[in-house]
Amino acid sequence: MTHKTPQFITIEGIDGAGKSTHLARLAERLGAGGRELVQTREPGGTELAERLRELVLGGAAQDGLTEALMVFAGRRDHVRRLIRPALARGAAVLCDRFTDSAFAYQGGGSGVPWTVLQQLEAWACESLQPDLTIWFDLEPEEAARRRAAARAADRFEAEDLGFFVRARAAFERRAGEHAARFVRIDAGQSLGAVAEQLDALLRERGL
Repeated sequence: MTHKTPQFITIEGIDGAGKSTHLARLAERLGAGGRELVQTREPGGTELAERLRELVLGGAAQDGLTEALMVFAGRRDHVRRLIRPALARGAAVLCDRFTDSAFAYQGGGSGVPWTVLQQLEAWACESLQPDLTIWFDLEPEEAARRRAAARAADRFEAEDLGFFVRARAAFERRAGEHAARFVRIDAGQSLGAVAEQLDALLRERGL
């Protein structure tokens, strides 16, 4: 199957899946040949969204819907001020998390109804979807062991196992609904094996 070279790429996975380990490798490949690369993250990416990130990750726990509203407010600003302008001028955009994480964490983890998140997504993103979503998938039990070894600090990383079991199931559901852009990477393999799987994907997509 031939694929169009992706311009907007997102990285997803539950905390502890190791996606951050491979971000530098991805950024290097995407920026090869002098191509402009905008590397960003969510929550965050703009001044407003970074302030909301501090509240979501480091502030007092909120109910799931309040948290979702904060996340999507930041996402709308991020899309309008950074992501769309970058794509419009021909840059590639690499984003550490995007809307799929809201469905996993606020939806699966905290129980916000899927239909509510779909409406928030429509309002905030105005039909913008990634061209490619690389999902680093890992069993929640192994992810918990990795988080413990790394002495995880933010509020989500400290959630209990049940939260991440539900979050992973939500990623699976989201991947089924958006199969054309989702690619699953088995993050339970060794670092070398994950890197090889990632390299093969990038070659296939012309990156």
